[in-house]
Amino acid sequence: MGTVDSTGERGSCVHAEVSTRSVAGMSRPTAPHRITRESARAALWFWPSVWAGVAVVVTLLLLVVRPGPSGWRWPGGQESAGVLLQVVASSVMAATTVTFSLTVVALQLSSQQFSPRLLREFARDRVTQAVLGILLATFVSALTCVLGIGGTRLPVFALALVFVLGIASAGALIAFVGHIVRSLRIDSLMRAVHGETAAMISATYPPRTDGRPGAGSDGLPDDRRDPSRSLPDRVPELDLRARRTGFVRRIDTEALTRAARRDDVVVQLRVMPGDHVTLGAPIARMWFRSRPADPSDVVERALEIGYERTMEQDIAYGFRQLTDIGVKAVSPAINDPVTAVHAIGYCADLLVRLEGVVVRDRRMQDGTGVLRLVVPDRDRRYWLDLVCGPLRRYGSAEPIVLGALLRMLRDCAASTQDPLDGEELLRQADLVLEQASTTLAAVDLEELADRHRRVGAAVRGDLDAAYDDRAGETRSV
Repeated sequence: MGTVDSTGERGSCVHAEVSTRSVAGMSRPTAPHRITRESARAALWFWPSVWAGVAVVVTLLLLVVRPGPSGWRWPGGQESAGVLLQVVASSVMAATTVTFSLTVVALQLSSQQFSPRLLREFARDRVTQAVLGILLATFVSALTCVLGIGGTRLPVFALALVFVLGIASAGALIAFVGHIVRSLRIDSLMRAVHGETAAMISATYPPRTDGRPGAGSDGLPDDRRDPSRSLPDRVPELDLRARRTGFVRRIDTEALTRAARRDDVVVQLRVMPGDHVTLGAPIARMWFRSRPADPSDVVERALEIGYERTMEQDIAYGFRQLTDIGVKAVSPAINDPVTAVHAIGYCADLLVRLEGVVVRDRRMQDGTGVLRLVVPDRDRRYWLDLVCGPLRRYGSAEPIVLGALLRMLRDCAASTQDPLDGEELLRQADLVLEQASTTLAAVDLEELADRHRRVGAAVRGDLDAAYDDRAGETRSV
């Protein structure tokens, strides 16, 4: 949800309709694709290719630098230099093959055992990209250095570079094996997703500074339950609609605010990062005094739509990955409810973090204080449904999964300051108890009922009743 300055992979375009019934401009071509910071990070080939290109340039420069007759000499002569380049090139290609093989195995295991939505995390892994970059840089450097060993004076500095890169490649391969073993642990994957989502929450939302629900560091009231507040009190002049199908990846709110000020318009978006839109679906409304020359251009340059969700601004995608892990864990093929409980624990931490920040529609003003842009946001019910819904349905036959959901709701209730949020937490607790399978033993149903009562106690502020138990039964698996 936070604004990212770099230009996006412009897959999104919108068109304006003169009224809310007539659609225009459906055949307008979409904007060209561009590389963003997120797309570059998610591309497994990008940074290794950059490293390889740099290695070629550096090696060519070092080939030009030759020592004089009394300068440094390569020990062993031309034959030794040729053997070095041959050994390094062949060994590094073998190591690169091993690295790619391990990466493919990791991707396959992640997709089958955890969630297919985690594949992007492996591609974005900096260690994997760095190791591939070192290996490819070593290989192309060795090949390039072959061009300079035909003369009487060998390129000592270029050969030294290849020698150092060869040693570094061996170390990188050993480090990669250890890294891939750690990365394949499900707890490491969940921790990585949780950490990125938590950082995004902190960067996107302002913190609450007092006990008033929705009061943040800017002192603005909570207007998330009235999304039309401060908007013009007339029917919008234009309804902007999507010109392609896909997921909203990114919204450049700063660019959109500047464009709205330039054309003297007010824009209210109807979508947010993570939403799926279809061709012709309404995505924004616009108010203006005089019609801009190109109304759709105001929104189309700031809204990016792609074929898959990303973690660039989509906080909900982090929750989705964690819940996917939990749902996959309770499937008959995996049958690992403890992993589902751990995923719920990470979701609980993220939900509690959302309690400490101001989550509301964002209203962007220009330099003169005039409202230019309204970006919607999600409410408490959405976040709770996102976590509780699939896990309570697929885990209805696992008491420890349902119990973990009730513990999560209790922890959220203990930190909420909004009475309406408390009502929603009680609603979710009722749904969890209702979802409990009739095949559960009476003792399991009784335990779930006890944890349900603890959620109610936490909502009322009675933390002693919510957390006091025997031997920490309501805190552990």
